[in-house]
Amino acid sequence: MKIEDVIRAAWSSATSSDKDRWTPENPAWGQCAVTACVVNDYRGGELVWAQAQLPNGESISHYFNKLLDGTVVDLTREQFPAGTIVPEGVPKTKGFATTRAYVLSFNVTRQRYDTLKKTVDEMVG
Repeated sequence: MKIEDVIRAAWSSATSSDKDRWTPENPAWGQCAVTACVVNDYRGGELVWAQAQLPNGESISHYFNKLLDGTVVDLTREQFPAGTIVPEGVPKTKGFATTRAYVLSFNVTRQRYDTLKKTVDEMVG
């Protein structure tokens, strides 16, 4: 099983940033920051950020990965409806060395990441 499939199988309401809107029908909802960190653990590269624009006009902060060869890995893009615009990702460090360090500086995000990482590591064996 590819690491991307393992990560998707490990998502739960406990790893989502928005437990109220997370559903088994849309398991990617609220998973972007922690998923990007786990992808970074396994595939390297860097975390990047973009402001996603939903068709209804809503803007949502979105994190994903850019690998060293320039390949974009966005496992949680599927959380958004068709017609959502996700611009090219840029670093979002807010004074931290990396976007990853910024993302994991929030305790609640760190806890969600630890939960997802532990589950993925156990599934990988």
